[in-house]
Amino acid sequence: MKLSEKIRMLRTELSMSQPAVAKEMGLTMRGYQNIELGSEPRYNSLLRIAEFYDVSVDWLMGRTENRYAHRS
Repeated sequence: MKLSEKIRMLRTELSMSQPAVAKEMGLTMRGYQNIELGSEPRYNSLLRIAEFYDVSVDWLMGRTENRYAHRS
């Protein structure tokens, strides 16, 4: 699963809109939307996304199947 697909899935699991998530993360609506459409996020945005959704950066990037590897 691609990063953009994972982020979209996580957002829908919370039943949140793109503008609401972008605001909570401190990102612009367009910036967040572009990430869901497949743009590679900047490092600081990737960290914000992982922290907001409480998932590991490695899982977002496809380096592990363990969504919560950061909790180990």
